[in-house]
Amino acid sequence: MSNVGEIERVTQNRIVKLFKNHLKYDYLGDLKDKENKNINPKLLKTFLQKQEYGEKIITRALRELDQATAMGDGRSLYDANKEVYRILRYGIKVKEGAGEQNQTIWLINWAEPEKNNYAIAEEVTVKGENTKRPDVVLYINGIAIAVIELKRSTVGLTQGIRQNLLNQREDFISPFFTTIQLVMAGNDTQGLRYCTIETREKYFLEWKEEGGIGKYKLDQHLSLLFQKQRLLELIHDFIVFDSGIKKVCRQNQYFGIKKAQGYISNLKGGIIWH
Repeated sequence: MSNVGEIERVTQNRIVKLFKNHLKYDYLGDLKDKENKNINPKLLKTFLQKQEYGEKIITRALRELDQATAMGDGRSLYDANKEVYRILRYGIKVKEGAGEQNQTIWLINWAEPEKNNYAIAEEVTVKGENTKRPDVVLYINGIAIAVIELKRSTVGLTQGIRQNLLNQREDFISPFFTTIQLVMAGNDTQGLRYCTIETREKYFLEWKEEGGIGKYKLDQHLSLLFQKQRLLELIHDFIVFDSGIKKVCRQNQYFGIKKAQGYISNLKGGIIWH
């Protein structure tokens, strides 16, 4: 049986339905009885084959990604996550054979969002020194890029945030977070709080924007934040690694820059006031 409480279970069922029916993510199932990692080689290989990369190139690209996610020997979660981000954003340079020129292998198609595979899984069991089970994990082309901990409204989001922070510790499942770009906690009344890896509790952010799908704040936040094009844009353009801290934008920074881009394209100037 799932270890999700009855109220959380209702919320989780609804959120999975939102991703499947509205956001058009594939459903990978309830994975509580499987041993899961943050990369699904089968899904990633299928995506790369559709991009018409050769088998040798694909094998070498998967090896490079696997090496980037490795921890140990003093390598921190921050260092591994930064290396994975570099690979996702700029591609992997590999050769098909000796004497051949480097090719850039793109694990995510940034230019054409709809050509990627987006998927959702629930109850994702991850074995570590202490086995944990994130409530919801989101994937792009088989690579885990976001986790969501869901809590009942009477408990509040603090418990979900602290659960995420606990999971990132070395004695839990920190290697799983080497590919993760967004770490989140949510409930129906307070909505969603998001951040990146190793973010302190007080810096978890709320995405403030009108609109969205459903009557609950959580559904509205998720339906806005995880539109396919916006999700890729946030990861590609609005994440920075700054002096040992990984950061993601607030919604006012996102919309301010989007507005500024419109002015610049029309050869206008201005001031971002916030």
